[in-house]
Amino acid sequence: MRKYKKKKIMEDFLQLEHHHKDIEQAFLKGNYQQVQNLLVYCQEAAIEAGNVIEQDQYKHEDAVKGLEDYCEMVYALAVKTSKYVKQLKYNEAKHVIQPVRRQMDQCISHVKEYVKNKIEEKLEVAFFPYKASMWDSLESVWMAAEKDEQCDAYVVPIPYFDKHKDGTVLAMHYEGNEFPEYVPIVHWEDYHVSERHPDIIYIHNPYDNTNKVTTVHLDFYAKELKKHTEMLVYIPYFVCMNDSVPEHLCVQPGTMYADKVIVQSEQAREIYIQEFHKFEEENHCKGYFGCAEEKFLALGSPKYDKVLRTTKENVQIPADWLAKIERPDGKRKKVLLYNTSVNNLLKEKEKALQKMRTVFELLKNKEDIVLLWRPHPFSKETCEAMRPGLMEQYQEIVETYRKEDWGIYDDTADLHRAIAISDAYYGDPSSLVELYRMTGKPIMIQDVNIV
Repeated sequence: MRKYKKKKIMEDFLQLEHHHKDIEQAFLKGNYQQVQNLLVYCQEAAIEAGNVIEQDQYKHEDAVKGLEDYCEMVYALAVKTSKYVKQLKYNEAKHVIQPVRRQMDQCISHVKEYVKNKIEEKLEVAFFPYKASMWDSLESVWMAAEKDEQCDAYVVPIPYFDKHKDGTVLAMHYEGNEFPEYVPIVHWEDYHVSERHPDIIYIHNPYDNTNKVTTVHLDFYAKELKKHTEMLVYIPYFVCMNDSVPEHLCVQPGTMYADKVIVQSEQAREIYIQEFHKFEEENHCKGYFGCAEEKFLALGSPKYDKVLRTTKENVQIPADWLAKIERPDGKRKKVLLYNTSVNNLLKEKEKALQKMRTVFELLKNKEDIVLLWRPHPFSKETCEAMRPGLMEQYQEIVETYRKEDWGIYDDTADLHRAIAISDAYYGDPSSLVELYRMTGKPIMIQDVNIV
């Protein structure tokens, strides 16, 4: 049985026991209408609990029979009460109601103990990624849930939308078909979160409506998901260099509405807590979004797990990539992973573009090196939304690079393949640098001012 359903049944049983006391007091006072109303509630609650128990994959005949007996007691008391048109004397009323109350208490107590000790709990855990390339921030958690016999894990990629610079929503994207083959996907239109009410929800998008470039579907905003789960967990899609988390990322909707936020280190956790408290003070909302010290957990990032799991030996390299990597004599060229970030496009503008041209011109005739260019997945969308004046130049650079076909262009969702097959990193400072550091391979940061 789902954990939250079992919890609700146990809470309902506790409420029934409270109502038994209320029924006795109302009966003794001669308030028979109140007794009838409470009995109706008790019977409906017992029937609902019985239906939930019967839906479990195992038969629980003792519990169901106990609730049936309870409903008969309630009905018998209702019939008896309806016959009293005049108030009984106190001692007469006690003689009628107290034995019935004891029977009802005992009956519910037995069923409650059965449910508590004999019905196993099972968690439903839902993962709501949006970018396939960011799935690595959730994957190792999903793998653990998938192996756990006490969990039913569902991966439900959600749609996201481009945004115009004025904030209007543009094209919709859905990347459910870009996830690894070993990940079973549930289509977002087939998973009704309000009805399923998963026990735990994991997300990696913190922004809700605060991102200027994209937005996920409104139904999957952290603020909305919070209403339909027992625990909302946010794991950042990024890792930060030197554990230095940008202040604005600490107080996005995902961090505020989540019950738990998993961060990469103790140092990062301290930054999150500090910024969270600052937000509380500035907005006079202390305690509204929970306790920061309990919310933020320094458990590491699943992205690190993925880096360590992925090697040259266990990835599939496309044939056209291999044709560029392998020499005619069978020896392998050095693969240089070239990473260009969104931040440099926004800050450096034309200088960032000129740096790309210079790098390509320098490396395209190298016989011992092959360049693997992996631009940030949102480079095009960012240009369109925030630097439209750069869009034509950026597109021209991409098209020329791909047309000349001397290097590898990687716009796939599989970041970790690029990390695994490359021999060194060159490019902008970004979270990819932090991941690459785990490999122990050389890292070189480019300076866009040197062209």
